[in-house]
Amino acid sequence: MASILFIQTAFLGDVILSTALAESWKQRFPGDSVDVLLRKGNESVFQNNPKIRNVLIWEKRKHKWKHWWHLLWTIRRHNYDQVFNLQRFASTGLLTILSGAKQTSGFDKNPFSMFFSHVIRHQIESQKGLHEIDRNHLLIKGETGLQPAKPRMYVPDLQTFVSLIPLKEPYITVSPASVWFTKQLPAEIWINFLSEIPQNIQIILLGGSDDKILCEFICRQVQHRKPSVDLQNLCGILSIPQSAALMQDALMNYVNDSAPLHMASAVNAPVCAVFCSTIPGFGFGPLSEQSFVIETREILNCKPCGLHGKMQCPEGHFRCATTIETEQLLKALKS
Repeated sequence: MASILFIQTAFLGDVILSTALAESWKQRFPGDSVDVLLRKGNESVFQNNPKIRNVLIWEKRKHKWKHWWHLLWTIRRHNYDQVFNLQRFASTGLLTILSGAKQTSGFDKNPFSMFFSHVIRHQIESQKGLHEIDRNHLLIKGETGLQPAKPRMYVPDLQTFVSLIPLKEPYITVSPASVWFTKQLPAEIWINFLSEIPQNIQIILLGGSDDKILCEFICRQVQHRKPSVDLQNLCGILSIPQSAALMQDALMNYVNDSAPLHMASAVNAPVCAVFCSTIPGFGFGPLSEQSFVIETREILNCKPCGLHGKMQCPEGHFRCATTIETEQLLKALKS
């Protein structure tokens, strides 16, 4: 029996996708102990996960390096046999090489990769069609096999928290926000779309506390156009696992190219993913059995404008988002 550590201190969506590694490893080596290292705030992704022994947390916002030193000694005390680093930053690379593990693995873009036992080339090329779970799986495929598992979250039963929600069926969820402006479908398009939802379908808006203002604005506008609409704003009310559980039983889930998309994949929930400035070819598309991808029908030389979203459209017109039509969104629901 071996002791394994996976390091993924990136943002929420990346952490959700990294759950696939624990699934793959435990399928191949059920007796091994698997730990994960995450940034503070993402630990609930592994809540109730039977494949994980310990979740190590790095507080990066306050006293970052003080906590880094504490983490290093915690890692060394665990005497890991193998450490797999998914991150490409120096801070986690240093943790990896100082971990004391018998074997260390990571991507070549990490500044300390020259000191890893095994180095994997990291590349994002849209024409190759590699999903992020395939790229991550390259770190362990020599030991677990060629086929990666899908990401998975172990979510609570709806009945355990349904009292928090005036829930009716059927319902759809909409996660309209994104950290990046150019990944976020404009509010006006969400408003137009939600105003066309059939009366018998409840609409639930999901997101964090930071998304509450946007969702309140959308609610007001939709209710002004359609006073009888059954629309609930649950931003900041549900935990990440609770939101994923709600998505699991939805008629359809509407998301941007952001973390809620990967939440849907991790519970195999039906999903309609909107890609504005980015493209699914970068490897972050939906993995659910029932999934739809929405993009502008226009041919734009500026799309994609980068791997990640931007705070504003570099061209100033944002046509990759503003030209997406309500009918495209409705079609997924009708299907």
